[in-house]
Formats: sequence, structure tokens, C-alpha cells
Amino acid sequence: MFGKKKSPPLTGGITHIVVGLGNPDRKYENTRHNAGFIGVDALAEKYGAVIDRLKYKSYCAVIEIGENRVLLMKPQTFMNNSGEAVVEAMNFYKIPPENVVIIFDDISLDVGLMRVKRKGSDGGQKGMRSIIYLSGKDTFPRVKIGIGHKPEKWDLADWVLSRFSDDERKTIDEVAKKAVDAVEHIINGNIDKAMNLYN
Repeated sequence: MFGKKKSPPLTGGITHIVVGLGNPDRKYENTRHNAGFIGVDALAEKYGAVIDRLKYKSYCAVIEIGENRVLLMKPQTFMNNSGEAVVEAMNFYKIPPENVVIIFDDISLDVGLMRVKRKGSDGGQKGMRSIIYLSGKDTFPRVKIGIGHKPEKWDLADWVLSRFSDDERKTIDEVAKKAVDAVEHIINGNIDKAMNLYN
């Protein structure tokens, strides 16, 4: 039988976690708040993995980047409770926050821009806020994907849950490829290079 390559098992030897933040449910697909899901899906696609196994309140897959076994996660807790999923996986594999890369949306950046940070505050992003609060740490490397500033007359919740236009989505898909490159540098211990390339 020829078919999809079988993904490595979820247990054993995990050295890093990469989390894409977003909201589950079809109605949230292609919304601005799901930029993290888009980024982690691009990473899975490059490595021939499908993020479809349910564990740690998330859809998961395992890939190998260099010598590192990496757990990919798309939390299914809804954005504001992302920390529940992330901390559960961290505790199971005993992974420090420095080895957990979070990809998420940023309303302070225009569509098409991206930033890499070594650590810091949640910047008002509620999924990141949940992760920092429940872990008690803010030393998570992060890749922030710009989703555009909120227009003056828009409510913030409505803006982040609005859909990308076709042109914006093409731009986001290009940014997601850069996010994949940044994550690879971070996993391989070259976060400074990632920051120099993309900040």
C-alpha cells in the first residue's frame, strides 16, 4: 500500500514543542486570530506531517528538525485557555519554556510582517496570556504574525475574528513560510539569526 508517510509516535524523546495558537471549529478557519494555526500547518506540510492526533487538549503531530524531535500542537481549548493544553504537554515531556516556540497573531503588525522574540509579555494576546499565567514563565520564544491594525470603528473581538481577504491570505501564506524558517532556526539553537533575519 502506498500512502501518506506514517508520522512518528507522540511519545518518547520529544525535545521541543511548537504551538500554533487559534480557535477550533470550522467557522474560525481563515480568521485573523488563527494565524498561529496557519503557521504551524505550514511547518507540518513542509515535513509531510498531518496534525490530526488528539492529545493534550490539542491536535498533535511529531516531526524531526535536525537532531530534534518536535511536537506540533494546535490547542483545541479556544484561544483564551491555550495555556491548559501547552502546560499539560510541557509537564508530560518535562520541556522548559525556552524549548517551546509559540506562533500567534499580532494586531500591532501589518499583514505581511513578522517578528521573532526570545521572551516577553503577552502583548495583549489572550492565548499567550493564558500560557504565561498557567506556566508562571514568560521565557517562551515566539513568532508573531501580523494580522493588521484594528480599524477605528471595529470592535477588537470582531476584528480578530474577521476573515482575511483573498489577497491578505496569499500574503499570510508567504509569511507562514518565513515563520517555518524562523522556527527551524530557533529549534536548531539560532534564535539570534532568526531575529536578525526577520525583525
